[in-house]
Amino acid sequence: MATKPTVVFYPVDGMGHVVPMVQLAKLFVLHDFAAAVVLMHTHTKHPSFDPFVARVSASHPSISFHPLPPTAESVDETIIYPVRQNNPQFLRFLSSYRQKPDVRAVILDFFCTDALDVAAELGLRTHVFFPSGASVLSLFLYLPTMYAAMDVSFGDLGDAPLHYPGMHPVPASHMPRSMMNRENVMFKKMLRLLDRLPDADADAILINSFDLFEAEAVQTLRSGLCVPGRRMPSVYCVGPLAVDASEDIGERKGERAACLAWLDAQPRGSVIFLCFGSMGSFSADQLNQIATGLERSGQRFLWVVRAPPSVNGVIQPPSEPDLDDLMPDGFLERTKKRGLVVNSWAPQVEVLNHAAVGVFVTHCGWNSVLEAITAEVAMVAWPLYAEQRLNKVFLVDQMKLAVAMEEYDREMVTAEQLETKLRWAMESEGGMELRKRAAAMKARAAEARREVGSSQLAILELTARESQSGVD
Repeated sequence: MATKPTVVFYPVDGMGHVVPMVQLAKLFVLHDFAAAVVLMHTHTKHPSFDPFVARVSASHPSISFHPLPPTAESVDETIIYPVRQNNPQFLRFLSSYRQKPDVRAVILDFFCTDALDVAAELGLRTHVFFPSGASVLSLFLYLPTMYAAMDVSFGDLGDAPLHYPGMHPVPASHMPRSMMNRENVMFKKMLRLLDRLPDADADAILINSFDLFEAEAVQTLRSGLCVPGRRMPSVYCVGPLAVDASEDIGERKGERAACLAWLDAQPRGSVIFLCFGSMGSFSADQLNQIATGLERSGQRFLWVVRAPPSVNGVIQPPSEPDLDDLMPDGFLERTKKRGLVVNSWAPQVEVLNHAAVGVFVTHCGWNSVLEAITAEVAMVAWPLYAEQRLNKVFLVDQMKLAVAMEEYDREMVTAEQLETKLRWAMESEGGMELRKRAAAMKARAAEARREVGSSQLAILELTARESQSGVD
């Protein structure tokens, strides 16, 4: 039997990176490719990781997973630098692996740009996958230009607007926290990565978005305005790469979750779903404020609660919370007829697609944003970390698909603020307009994924090129 042409995928280890890259791999498999997903060694692993890999392996035999061995060096635990330390292992894997299957291309996570050296050494065509949106990518690629014109850090500018080509300005305070200080080691590594990408050997950049969603940003990227005077790789929007409801990524996927049965008994569009991603957690005091605000709002709710971070607020996979201990006295009993609090995890995609859910309070992680859009659910934006505050600006100020939770960037979101925002989202004319825009965007997302839609055509072009050309 002839070996299928193979594409190698290389994500960083976070679930927010692995999941959309695996969804991309599934699209290549649909076009008669095999997919090899190489997993970088890491010292920490989210509890959803192994079950997710096992389910994909069982349901998609053309997708194989290949963990790299530990590096000989001590690993700097940032999301960028370990890529360089893993390059020898990645090179050994590719050198050995490509002797059997017909490897046509390598698709690197955006944060794996340092692995371009490996692919170039082997003469393999390489694409870069950006798991977030085109708006954030256009800002990131313009950062080296912006940095060269500045002599202060973003953290010194407060809410001063940052202007970049073709897009609405972003408050300096909304840059990722690791970028606030220009002397920060992480910022310097990120800047080096961004400065390298335009002149690197990447054939194309694939973005987890769709043309009708971020038309202005996509056009700006393709025009090269974000990298003035330099080469811009081809840009393909291949999203939304949202997980199907039947393939949710939670570690407890199996029997139908109890929260779905609870939703079955609720009126259509009546429930507010609060969930803050695989790494999102709050202090005990903030949880108390959320509970109080939910109770005062009078709204139906489904709330996923994770234990407060245990090490000086460091973001890490949280442990199991004790809900009785964390919730205000009597809260669970008083709200049991209209609310449900679940411990650590809920099948988010299935919940968002349930007819009873009308509003989603989200951390603005890009996977969650796309899942809300494809489920036709309006959003209340409560960003927590990474690029989420940039996503919030795009969703609230430009696309009008979300309303911001005021005070999210301060020490505490009060119960009063939460109550006001939830009532507005569920009861006001403005909230109704928000939900109408969500419905319209769902239709555009579906259009992009149809047979002649923009994202489907992008995949067809990419797979046709890899089918027709062996190794360059």
